[in-house]
Amino acid sequence: MSTYKILVTDYAWPDVEIERQLLAAVGGELLVAETGSAAEIIRLAPQADAVLTCWAKVPEAALEAAPRCRIVSRYGIGLDNIPVARATELGILVTNVPDFCAEEVSDHAMALLLATARQIVPQAGTSRAGGWRRETGRVIPRLRGQTLGLIGYGNSARALRPKAAGFGLNVIACTPRLTPGPLADGVEAVNQLDDLLVRADYISIHAPLTDETRGLIDEAALRKMKPNCVLINTSRGAIIDEAALVRALAEGWIAGAGLDVLVQEPPPADHPLRSLPNVILTPHAAFYSEASIAELQEKAARNVAAVLLGKRPGHIVNPEVLGQANCRVTFTDR
Repeated sequence: MSTYKILVTDYAWPDVEIERQLLAAVGGELLVAETGSAAEIIRLAPQADAVLTCWAKVPEAALEAAPRCRIVSRYGIGLDNIPVARATELGILVTNVPDFCAEEVSDHAMALLLATARQIVPQAGTSRAGGWRRETGRVIPRLRGQTLGLIGYGNSARALRPKAAGFGLNVIACTPRLTPGPLADGVEAVNQLDDLLVRADYISIHAPLTDETRGLIDEAALRKMKPNCVLINTSRGAIIDEAALVRALAEGWIAGAGLDVLVQEPPPADHPLRSLPNVILTPHAAFYSEASIAELQEKAARNVAAVLLGKRPGHIVNPEVLGQANCRVTFTDR
């Protein structure tokens, strides 16, 4: 007989055997949602002692219907699918895995930068179609000496810095946590986003989706960028105003975009970003490698296991809940 039920709302890999085995060792049994719909999550929530969630939206009503739930553990970094404030009010811990896939995301961002700079996709398309022409729709620049601007300077952005520097790019970064000026790792921190927008030849987004960053790259921001600028996003689609980006790309305000994330995923077949020749789209795959997925499964499950055993998990998003009278967790390892 299992002691605990762990609701898995959704996952983006072949199976959950890593989680199943790890949690079975602490008396846990997985309750895997079939569709990940809001209605199904709400229906299953009353049985849950814990929730593991990837991309499915966790409704507030599900947490309100789960009196035994102690923890919501996010498979990943972003928290925009979890009602963290409501979880805190209810005394539920929220955890994530902020230290996975930094190498994969930074590799993917660099790959998109190189592919757009070197015009790999149109050149490969010409060759596949039987042609043999190196000229493309825009000038191919020399990378060395150009400037990469990083919006956000967390794990993936920091992992991208030496890779970009290896190609001779100058790197600047803008985030509220940085004091303007040179940093020890060779990056120049800038205080104002506008400063980064007007200076960068490539801009790579590495910020979480919050109320402050939603729509951050809007028409005004796009018009500040250089005409040769390429915008790269491996973070969250809603940070960019997509309608404004379509206009910017179609009318030549900027040179191109490499996008791994969109507001709606998958996008509709007629989404204009699918057909623009100066766009590379990948299917929210920047985080993916066999190693990173196994790491993610294990770390997210270990967060749950720790809480069920009364131990402190790896990363608590809402530590203030620990001081509340209604906190549902008592740690034995304090």
